[in-house]
Amino acid sequence: MPGEGSGRVPKVISHLVAVAAVVAQATDFETFLGEDLLGWLTLAIGGALAVGTLLALLRPPGQRADGTLARPPLGRSLVMIGIGSIAAIWGLASLLGG
Repeated sequence: MPGEGSGRVPKVISHLVAVAAVVAQATDFETFLGEDLLGWLTLAIGGALAVGTLLALLRPPGQRADGTLARPPLGRSLVMIGIGSIAAIWGLASLLGG
């Protein structure tokens, strides 16, 4: 059994070693991760920030713990929606602009 000192390498580790070998053989690391990785990440994180904050404003949690607010603060939420929207638009522009 694994973990009892049998000397066998678990399957997960052997798979990780195989993936690491493929990555090490790649001549262009940027191509391995994708040339537009930063644009996709900016779009995803900005969109998640904007949409998640907007949904928290529109549908606050039904049950809440003691000492928590009934609704998120409006000013902070609007700032977060703005920052997320700017990031998402920036990421989208990066992807479309090439």
